[in-house]
Amino acid sequence: MNVLFLCTGNSCRSILAEATFNHLAPKGWQAMSAGSKPAGQVNPRSLALLEREGIATEGLYSKSWDNLPTTPDIVITVCGNAIGETCPTYLAPALRAHWGVDDPAEAIGTEEGINAVFTQTYRTLREGIEIFLSLPLDDLQQNSSAFRTKLDYIGILKFKRSHAR
Repeated sequence: MNVLFLCTGNSCRSILAEATFNHLAPKGWQAMSAGSKPAGQVNPRSLALLEREGIATEGLYSKSWDNLPTTPDIVITVCGNAIGETCPTYLAPALRAHWGVDDPAEAIGTEEGINAVFTQTYRTLREGIEIFLSLPLDDLQQNSSAFRTKLDYIGILKFKRSHAR
């Protein structure tokens, strides 16, 4: 199964999700990421954070959703609800869910404060991915409606709460 994490710039959130999912995923599951308006480069803070977490960063780059290597089975948008942020929609026949998290690249303040925002974004995404991967994936693959409900529930449970902090 191919999972696409999709956001606007494909430089932070979707990259963090792609790398983390692939680090944790069982055999047969693969994540990729893309953006509707790719930034052209991965945010160096994202790469540094992944390296600190022991997650491989080779092959990660900012790419357009127009150039995917394979068709996704599941598309998870990770755009937050920030004013002015346009979250892309993907029109393939994939199962779709939304896990909104604010863009850490927009954080301002001290180095320590900005790094803390990146770390919180990573932890929030990782927790959502861990919940996803704890689901009975084999059973849910046979029931797309139930799978969608579970993915939506993760979005409500984990990501709506992250905005309230």
